[in-house]
Amino acid sequence: MKPIRLLLVEDDPDWVKSMSVYLNREEDLLVAGTAGTSEEALKLAASIEFDVALLDVHLSKAGRDGIYIALALTALRPVRIVMLTSDASERTMTDAFTAGALHYLDKSRFRELPQVIRSAYHHPEPMEALLKELKRLKREEQLMPLTAAEREVFEMLEAGYTHPQIERKLFKAESTLKNQVNRILKKLGVRSGREAVDKVRKNGLDNERD
Repeated sequence: MKPIRLLLVEDDPDWVKSMSVYLNREEDLLVAGTAGTSEEALKLAASIEFDVALLDVHLSKAGRDGIYIALALTALRPVRIVMLTSDASERTMTDAFTAGALHYLDKSRFRELPQVIRSAYHHPEPMEALLKELKRLKREEQLMPLTAAEREVFEMLEAGYTHPQIERKLFKAESTLKNQVNRILKKLGVRSGREAVDKVRKNGLDNERD
């Protein structure tokens, strides 16, 4: 039987060692790689094959590194993510799911981890459906302040159209389009069209490790 390959991202070396031993005892699980920082995690993720990523939310005092890693991983390819943490705040939990995590497990419940991993790997469909709906709702929430005309412009920016192309397709004067884009940027709290698209695609989560 081919084991479920795991990427374990955690800054505590003792915890990494003990969890690697614990998980590798399971015949169907294999820790394929470990990393202690965001940079190490993303570099390793690009160089090894893995099925499920186990991400600690807080890798440093800088903030919620695990959320950042989840965003970066899901931007690269579809990946099944389990967030591990001692942070029980509602905001962190919600942001973890918004970033694409299928499960969120308190570290004190580590004995449940093998079954959580199996569930994420073998039966992700129910949670994926909920995450898809969460993503849709987050998108609608962010775009709600835009008028119909502004949303039309935003969706063309999202599709990769340049300003001159948008002007031609929507029959808008340059000044009109410029004013609409500026209002879009102000409402979304960004400085450029690219930032606006990036923010909405990330469900409103920032890459900053706040």
